[in-house]
Amino acid sequence: MKRHESIVPLSRDHHHGLLCCWKIRQGIKKKVAVTRIGAYIRYFWDIHLKDHFDEEEQWLFVAGDAQCAQAIAEHRRLQALQETIAANAVTGDVEAFADLLDRHIRFEERILFPHLEQTLSAEKMAVIGTALEASHKKTGQDDYPDAFWLDT
Repeated sequence: MKRHESIVPLSRDHHHGLLCCWKIRQGIKKKVAVTRIGAYIRYFWDIHLKDHFDEEEQWLFVAGDAQCAQAIAEHRRLQALQETIAANAVTGDVEAFADLLDRHIRFEERILFPHLEQTLSAEKMAVIGTALEASHKKTGQDDYPDAFWLDT
C-alpha cells in the first residue's frame, strides 16, 4: 500500500531509524566499545527520535485508539531504555534498544499507519500534512562524527 502523502515524512524518518538499528548491530558485531554505541544512541535520540515521536503523538495519533496506545507505550519504553543506556551503557540494553526500535518501526509501517490512513478522514490527513510540513525537521543527515559501524 502506498503511503498517504501527508505522512511520507514520518515514513522517511523510519528509514533512518532502521539504519540506526543496523549501525548499532554492526557496532555490536564488530565488538565496538559499548560506550561508543551508547553515545550514538543518545545522539540519535536527541537529534532524530525525540522530535519524531513528538510529531507522531501530537499530530497523527488518535486518543483512545488501541494501536496508537501501543505506539505511545513503545515510545516511552524506547525513551526509558535510552536513558538507561546514557547512564550506563551495557551490551544487552544496546541490543534491546535496536530490537525494540526495529520492531516499533515495522509495527507503525505495517499496521498502525495503514490503520490510520483508512480511519482518518481526508480533511484530517490534510491537517496532519500541513502541521508536519510546518514542524517536521529534515532528519536525513546523520552527521555523527564517530562512524563506529565502519570499524574493522
